[in-house]
Formats: sequence, structure tokens, C-alpha cells
Amino acid sequence: MAEPAWARKLTDEDRRGLTALFWSNINPYGTFRLDMDKRLDLGPAAAVPRPRTPADAADRSSTETR
Repeated sequence: MAEPAWARKLTDEDRRGLTALFWSNINPYGTFRLDMDKRLDLGPAAAVPRPRTPADAADRSSTETR
């Protein structure tokens, strides 16, 4: 790429394709520092549904209207 022969061969489209290489060191999302010694305050835990049982299916069929 530093040689003049290559520079003459590159078109505008080629140069546009190369611009991403020059910005590869940029992080558009910022820096996220992770401290494994601290806990996250996530508030109350969400309820985790329990596995369904055959009794659940019988309860559901008796409450359904047709």
C-alpha cells in the first residue's frame, strides 16, 4: 500500500473499503470496566416458572371455556 504503483491502482471504491481498517482501534460503545469484587444491585429476583405437571394440565382444561 505504501508503494506508488499500488496507490495508482486503487479506485475511490477501494479506498472507501479500506477506511474501516483505520478505525478498527475505535470502540463506539465506550469502555466497560468489570469489577468482579462488587455485586450488581439488581433489585428483587424475578419469579422463575416451575416445570408443568400433569395436574396443571387438568386444572387448565377445567378452567377453559369452549
